[in-house]
Amino acid sequence: MPLDPEKAKAAPPVRTEVTWDDRAVRLYHLALGAGVPETDPRELRYVYEGHPDGLRTLPTFGVVAGGTGGVGFQVFDLPGVDLDLARVLHGGQEITVHRPLPPAARATAVTRLAEVYDKGSGAVLVQESTLLGEDGAPLLTQRNHVFARGEGGFGGDRGPSDRLPAPDREPDLVLELPTSRGQALLYRLTGDWNPLHADPATARRAGYDRPVLHGLCTFGMAVKAVTDRLLDGDAGAVTGCRTRFAGVFFPGETLRLRIWHTADGHRLTATAADRDDAPVLTDARVTAR
Repeated sequence: MPLDPEKAKAAPPVRTEVTWDDRAVRLYHLALGAGVPETDPRELRYVYEGHPDGLRTLPTFGVVAGGTGGVGFQVFDLPGVDLDLARVLHGGQEITVHRPLPPAARATAVTRLAEVYDKGSGAVLVQESTLLGEDGAPLLTQRNHVFARGEGGFGGDRGPSDRLPAPDREPDLVLELPTSRGQALLYRLTGDWNPLHADPATARRAGYDRPVLHGLCTFGMAVKAVTDRLLDGDAGAVTGCRTRFAGVFFPGETLRLRIWHTADGHRLTATAADRDDAPVLTDARVTAR
């Protein structure tokens, strides 16, 4: 059996040493589409190490810190887990920021498999990973929801509902974010080598006519947009963010964000503007101090 939930959950936490520098941070931001236009000083805060205000680091960089393709995605290395990447989807992401990420650091990621839920048609593996700074104090904690198609039906708990629907009113802000045809190939350089995002044959085997853009890329774009438009570009003000990945998005399409200001933060959805607003991100929220 490719997935043994009990064996996987019983595995001890995985400790991974990670390091990054400002080059990795700048590459990550470029992969989100930062730096356009190249004369905008607000964009240069993300991509130019010599900016007078210093280099900003979005909290979503924490998921690719150290070039791991996603801190906390050691799930595929755990005993009891042997999954076909073409049948695996990143279902959701949640990040709690304990303190702003520096543009360069040495850190340790401590990762465990928190839960495995039985959704019938598949299984949801919930990983929790805390990124610790050199002083041992946490920088951020994230929970990844990985959906493995065909791995359900083992009689486990279905898990709680964590839906966070958008308010039943018109959004307070609508933004359209263009992407490039090669954006997935650029984002891969942050460390996520899943061939689903680069190889047409793998994409077709997964049921898509061409490679798809990483969900973490669209999520990062959305968090950046909220930071830029509503937090005056202060990435250090973000205290948390979350989303559910509701559908695929293809490089070259336009990401349409709808944002609502609520008492518990900025809620948002993202759709593919080129495909009749097909859902991309739902149940999303960004909180800030």
